[in-house]
Order: sequence, then structure tokens, then C-alpha cells
Amino acid sequence: MTALTLSTAAVPGLRADAIVIGVAKGSAAKPAGPVVAPGAEAVDQAYDGRLAGVLETLGASGAEGEVTKLPAPAGFKAPLVVAVGLGAQPEKDSGYDAEALRKAAGVAARALAGTKKAAFALPLADAADAGAVAEGVLLGAYSFDAYKENGGSAENGKNGKGPLAEAALLGGKPRDKAYKAAVARATAVAEELNRARDLINTPPNDLDPEAFAAIAQAAAKEHGIKVQVLDEKALTKGGYGGILGVGAGSASGPRLVKLSYTSSKAKKHLALVGKGITYDSGGISLKPAGHNETMKCDMSGAAAVFAAVVAAARLGLEVNVTGWLALAENMPSGSATRPGDVLRMFSGKTVEVLNTDAEGRLVLADALWAASQEKPDAIVDVATLTGAMVLALGNRTFGIMANDDAFRSAVHEAAEEAGEPAWQMPLPEHLRKGMDSATADIANMGERMGGGLVAGLFLREFVGEGITWAHIDIAGPAFNESGPFGYTPKGGTGSAVRTLVRLAERAAAGDLS
Repeated sequence: MTALTLSTAAVPGLRADAIVIGVAKGSAAKPAGPVVAPGAEAVDQAYDGRLAGVLETLGASGAEGEVTKLPAPAGFKAPLVVAVGLGAQPEKDSGYDAEALRKAAGVAARALAGTKKAAFALPLADAADAGAVAEGVLLGAYSFDAYKENGGSAENGKNGKGPLAEAALLGGKPRDKAYKAAVARATAVAEELNRARDLINTPPNDLDPEAFAAIAQAAAKEHGIKVQVLDEKALTKGGYGGILGVGAGSASGPRLVKLSYTSSKAKKHLALVGKGITYDSGGISLKPAGHNETMKCDMSGAAAVFAAVVAAARLGLEVNVTGWLALAENMPSGSATRPGDVLRMFSGKTVEVLNTDAEGRLVLADALWAASQEKPDAIVDVATLTGAMVLALGNRTFGIMANDDAFRSAVHEAAEEAGEPAWQMPLPEHLRKGMDSATADIANMGERMGGGLVAGLFLREFVGEGITWAHIDIAGPAFNESGPFGYTPKGGTGSAVRTLVRLAERAAAGDLS
């Protein structure tokens, strides 16, 4: 993980391999080209105030994600200046948006893979800006190299080089409590989010339900979190028919992991439930060719919940947070659940399985009912649940459904505050009838159109009466199959981690609506 420091050092004399500055797009009223952002004054001065012109000559425009490298001016200890685009110049006195800073820092950190030390002279108006830049650096510098012979990633680390080793945030205030707290928060959240990315990227032959549970147990012990793991015997004794039914075809048995972080000052209890299908073949309803290769990512919801609970513990949030990881591997075999089978769920309801590839809702149903027994103030489940949500919202936005309009809005606000693209989705009552079954209480499939909403309606059936609940479908943004962008790498992204942490912070402040 990249080391972070706050620094008040003067830019010219700073010993580093590169200095990162921000460049914005000039407004329509000033079509003179890129605009050098605050924080880079010393660099601009060394270019006799003509840095913007030099950058324009090199083709820079200040567009988001743009990187321009140029030799540092004479007299600077650092040999390189890296100008990174911030996008549109903000309105006067409004400052730069936190997400713009986060993305710019992430792009620069990735561009500087293999570098020992970089100084970030991006705009820092306050401690919140320092936190955004710190988060962007740590997320952007991420690479997953565990299975590379030489320990380098050609996608996320330039030419297979390791991540940026050290980043100094210039303009920060090392002795200021607010700045120190902002960087500490960014570090905790980013480290746990990157842990979630590691889990998502780990091949399924090394991350089965048992292995995932063991990792959760080790982290819980390290951070003072109470943990309980239900194996096949305990799940059978407890009547967890959904989790057992999904895992029935695999040689790797399912698990239900409960992580409990408690605070003596807590006034709210937030329960988080994550879908943890460590590999999804579709089961007997086998996925077609071309749809199996990335199905190691079907445990992204559980990874997000795991990371959020550990982050809450590391931050010492004054809220009780319980995480439920519903872990199973969905495989076809002679013992696998068949289309037409009926499962008796932990709640006592029966479900007719019409499609074994609609398995995520089955494991979540058991975990949601288990979470409901503790009567938390709110439950949020996170899952790579439906391809329909990808069709609706694309690859970078997750959908939010809820049984309470105010809570759905609160989850959306938390996502916006965290910088994660999200959109509120409805739960149309007329779609519920499509899941009626002549054999069981409900079927696991309904109408094809609006399939993401149908899945949300199914899950609602397993939330305890009177409990506020929201469902986050991260099927689109959980795994990035294209090239890296902003602070997002190729592969596992850690989608929803920051939203869950932000929601826990809001709960600690007594605000869940």
C-alpha cells in the first residue's frame, strides 16, 4: 500500500521523483486553453507564469483523466512534472468537487506506477479535500499482482512495475487534527476497499466459501470484531434451505458468516447482508459460453460488506454494524439443486426454483431473515444480482431499491457523498404476481422484463415485518472488464464499500433517513 504523508514543504526543494499538479478546462468565457489549478503556483512561477501555455502546446486541455508529463523547471529537485486533468473549472469560490480530486489523484497515482515518491500539489482548500486526494491516491495505486511471476501488472502497473511507493500531499497540515483525521479515514477505507478488490480478483480455486470465511475470521480477530461461522452441519440444523440449496452441487460446502462490530456508545444498529457466490456456473441452468469467465466476481457483495464492517471497526464508529456473508459456490453436479425443486428457506417459506442461475436471491433470502431476527434499525443488502440492472444502468452505476422511500433516498445520498454513481429504482407491486407458484409460496423467477426489480421484490419477502430495508444491485460496477479509469482498476472494483461506510457514519450520527 502506498505510504501517505502530509507536507508543507516548498515545491522546488522537495526531493521526489515527480510533482503532480492539477489542470482544469478553461470556461467558455475564456477559451484560452487549460487553466493551472491552485496548488501549482510555485511550478507556474518557475515557468515564468507560462505553464498553461506550455501545457497547451503539449496538447493538454484539462479534461478529466488526461495526463501530461513534462520536465521540471530548472532548480527543482524533482525531475518531472505530471499535470493531470480535473475536468471543468469550478464556479468562482466554489472549489473543486471531491470526486474530481479523487479521480485526478487516482489517475496520477496509476501513471506513476514504479515510482518511489511523488508530491501531489493538487488543490486542497480544506481537510475534506486532503481526504479525497488521499483516497484517490490509495485507490488509484492499487494493483493485483499475487499471481504474476514477477509481481507486476501490465494493466494496473505500467510495464509490470509495482505501485507508487510514497505520496506526499502538499498543502496539507501535518499537525492539524482535521487533516490528520481525514487522511486516517481515507487510509482505513481505501485499505479495506482494496482488500475487497483482492478478494474479488482471487481465482475461485483459491477462494471457496471456507477460504473466504477463514479470511473473515482472521480479520475479525485482528480488529476486535466478533465472528460466527455456520458450516454445512450448522446450516442444516438451522434450516437454511436457500444457502444449502445453492451450495448443494459443489464439493466446497457453503458458509454463513456473521461479523459483529459493536460500540459502547452506539444508538443505532445497521445490518449489512452480502451475496457471496465465490463462483457462479449457473448450476444446472448452466450459463452459456462467454458468461462464465468473470464469475469469480459474484461474491463482490459479500466482499463489500466484509470491507465495510472492518472499516467501521477501524474508524471506531459509534454505531453497531453487523455483516452477514452468505457464501456458496453454484455448481452443476448429481447433487445440485434442479429447476423444479422446492427449497424450504430459513424463514419457513418455500421457494420453487425455476432457474438455478437465479441463486443469489436464494442465499440472500436466508441471510436477510437471519439479520431480521436481531431487529436492527435498518438492513442493506449488496449483490451482483441481475444482468437486468446492467442493461438498465450500465457498467458504472448501481441500482437502489427499498421498502421505504426516505431510506432509499438516504442510501442514494450516501452514495453521492462517497462519490459512487447510483440511481434509485422502484419496486412495482404488479411485478410480484409473476412470482406466484402453484407448488410453493413463491418462485425464484418472475417476469423477464424488469428482472432487476423482480429480484428486489423477491428479497423483500424475506425482510422481517416493520424493518427498514434497502437493496443495492452492483452487477454493473462490481467488476471492470475494460481498461482502468480514474481511481478504478481493471477487475474487481470494491463497488459499494464507500457507500456502506458512509451510511454507517450517518447512522452513527443518528441519521438513517
